[in-house]
Amino acid sequence: MNEDAEYGCKIYINIYFRFILLTKFLTQLTTFNCISDNGVCVQEFSASYLQETRRGMWDDSREALGPLGLSSRSCILDVGCGTGELTQVLAEESKAKIVGLDADTELLQHARAFTTTLIAGDGTQLPFPDNTFDLVVCQALLINLPNPKKAITEFARVSNDTVAVIEPNNRAVMIDSTVDEEVKLANRTRTAFLSGLSVDGTVTVSSLQNLLGSGGLTDIQVSQYKHTRSVSPPYSEHDLTTAKTQATGRILTADEQTLLTGNLSRNEYDLLRDEWRRVGRKIVKQMQTGNYRRTETVPFYVAVGNVE
Repeated sequence: MNEDAEYGCKIYINIYFRFILLTKFLTQLTTFNCISDNGVCVQEFSASYLQETRRGMWDDSREALGPLGLSSRSCILDVGCGTGELTQVLAEESKAKIVGLDADTELLQHARAFTTTLIAGDGTQLPFPDNTFDLVVCQALLINLPNPKKAITEFARVSNDTVAVIEPNNRAVMIDSTVDEEVKLANRTRTAFLSGLSVDGTVTVSSLQNLLGSGGLTDIQVSQYKHTRSVSPPYSEHDLTTAKTQATGRILTADEQTLLTGNLSRNEYDLLRDEWRRVGRKIVKQMQTGNYRRTETVPFYVAVGNVE
């Protein structure tokens, strides 16, 4: 981005925030708690869920962010920033002005630690003029939208250079555990959960290529990476809490409605919960002797396209 464009980006953001303060726009937006598309709400996530699922994703390696060209950026928009895990990385890897946008104002409060420029808004109706940013990026957003094409079109509209999306392949998650039953049980639970979603929730190389192409982007490149989360001694407080929720069957509570919307009956849900209690107790027992180990590998894609 040239100096004039960078100056324009900063001026626009400053003016926009003054507009918000004058009209109390942020207060008005506290009524929505999920990104919407023509009145249809998508999956709503708590701060703890987002922090856990994205925990440590960029700690070991940031190679996957190479195609984003962060060091050369001047003005970046992180759409669906949530609690700011990616926002933090963008701020660490670039000297650019970072703007975080999410429909959930409660999540934005967590992201404030990583950037002071936060806007409550809809990812499919971005409140910015054309060509405002030289990079528009999202992480694990499109899989949760009923109309991801609409979002990509908006990304391309407000970008003057590059659009990048980082999306997990949730159907290809691999789990290994010293409690053998946990692997099959986790796979069954994930399959049931995905069947209950109101959106597809999965991506492939071809689907991402087609999606970015439908938004008018060119020179599309899609690369696949893997993120592995491990549980081993000494166990963290989070690991111990998770084992406790498994042993009590509460591991399913937050997803109960989604599971019942899918292919599980109430009786099948109750049986699944009982199985988690039994397996959870085995996990706790192994933790008590320091023998429990678990790894979860999540494949994810980074797709990048240029604005014509």
